[in-house]
Amino acid sequence: MVQSALVLFSAGQDSSTALAWSLRHYDRVETIGFFYGQRHAVEMDQRPLLLEKMRSWTNNGRLTDDYVVDLSGYGAMAESALTADRAIEMAENGLPTTFVPGRNLVFLTVAAAHAYRRGITTLVGGMCETDFSGYPDCRRETIDAMQRTLSLGLAQPMTIETPLMDLTKAQTWALAHETGGDKLVALIVEYSHTCYEGDRSHRHDWGYGCGVCPACELRAKGWQAWNYARPQ
Repeated sequence: MVQSALVLFSAGQDSSTALAWSLRHYDRVETIGFFYGQRHAVEMDQRPLLLEKMRSWTNNGRLTDDYVVDLSGYGAMAESALTADRAIEMAENGLPTTFVPGRNLVFLTVAAAHAYRRGITTLVGGMCETDFSGYPDCRRETIDAMQRTLSLGLAQPMTIETPLMDLTKAQTWALAHETGGDKLVALIVEYSHTCYEGDRSHRHDWGYGCGVCPACELRAKGWQAWNYARPQ
């Protein structure tokens, strides 16, 4: 029996690593992405480039169809520093202003509906609660609740795999290396996009970005920690 998975793929470091992991664990892998008016919409430009590179990396035909869903109406309603020109800072409620209310809940629901029509019962996401930015919808508790809800709502089991959930960013880099060696790491460095500012004019050893937003800082620190710890 062919084992299939649908990967929530934004072209960021985490979703790219989750995609590579999926290509080692499933016979057939599809991807889905979401445009929600994100200010770093350059990630949408990187998706097809990175997917093509990933197909060449695997060279086994497992990576198949890709779908992009327009959720710009939702993004406008759930305004945040990721969907509007607002300062990236901590809000009075203790959450960063980059928090898009319910983003992963919406993404998982739409992905599950698509997976249902495709006969796929496994979703894969790059959510992580170890090195996360304070987003409550990245926690395993939230994902477990969504898994139960989707299974009930679709009247069939729906599994949500989160291979990065308990990993630090350094361990995420390590997982990419363990999965695909230097070639995969190089693809993620060169083609993935994480920077909240959408900056691809500044190239660092860990990839492109402004270097100062929370996403860049987390990615850079993880890269440095991984490089310091790995055998030279």
